[in-house]
Amino acid sequence: MSALYLLILASITVAAFFLIAFIWSVRSNQFEDKQGAAMRMLQDDEWNKN
Repeated sequence: MSALYLLILASITVAAFFLIAFIWSVRSNQFEDKQGAAMRMLQDDEWNKN
Protein backbone atom coordinates (compact mmCIF):
# COMPACT_ATOMS: atom_id res chain seq x y z
CA MET A 1 0.00 0.00 0.00
CA SER A 2 2.91 2.37 0.66
CA ALA A 3 4.08 1.88 -2.93
CA LEU A 4 0.71 3.18 -4.09
CA TYR A 5 1.14 6.34 -2.03
CA LEU A 6 4.63 6.80 -3.45
CA LEU A 7 3.36 6.45 -7.02
CA ILE A 8 0.52 8.89 -6.41
CA LEU A 9 2.94 11.43 -4.93
CA ALA A 10 5.34 10.96 -7.86
CA SER A 11 2.55 11.41 -10.43
CA ILE A 12 1.29 14.57 -8.72
CA THR A 13 4.83 15.95 -8.68
CA VAL A 14 5.37 15.24 -12.39
CA ALA A 15 1.96 16.71 -13.27
CA ALA A 16 2.72 19.85 -11.27
CA PHE A 17 6.07 20.22 -13.06
CA PHE A 18 4.44 19.98 -16.48
CA LEU A 19 1.71 22.42 -15.46
CA ILE A 20 4.30 24.94 -14.29
CA ALA A 21 6.30 24.45 -17.52
CA PHE A 22 3.16 25.00 -19.62
CA ILE A 23 2.19 28.15 -17.72
CA TRP A 24 5.74 29.49 -18.08
CA SER A 25 5.74 28.83 -21.83
CA VAL A 26 2.40 30.58 -22.32
CA ARG A 27 3.49 33.62 -20.30
CA SER A 28 6.80 33.90 -22.17
CA ASN A 29 4.93 33.98 -25.53
CA GLN A 30 6.25 30.67 -26.86
CA PHE A 31 2.97 30.17 -28.74
CA GLU A 32 2.74 33.70 -30.16
CA ASP A 33 3.60 32.93 -33.80
CA LYS A 34 1.03 30.33 -34.78
CA GLN A 35 1.47 30.44 -38.55
CA GLY A 36 5.13 31.36 -38.92
CA ALA A 37 6.46 27.84 -39.29
CA ALA A 38 3.72 26.93 -41.75
CA MET A 39 4.49 29.95 -43.92
CA ARG A 40 8.27 29.41 -43.77
CA MET A 41 7.75 25.89 -45.08
CA LEU A 42 6.01 27.25 -48.17
CA GLN A 43 8.64 29.85 -49.05
CA ASP A 44 11.04 29.03 -51.87
CA ASP A 45 14.52 29.78 -50.57
CA GLU A 46 17.88 29.49 -52.29
CA TRP A 47 18.68 26.54 -50.03
CA ASN A 48 15.83 24.50 -51.49
CA LYS A 49 16.88 25.04 -55.11
CA ASN A 50 19.08 22.47 -56.83
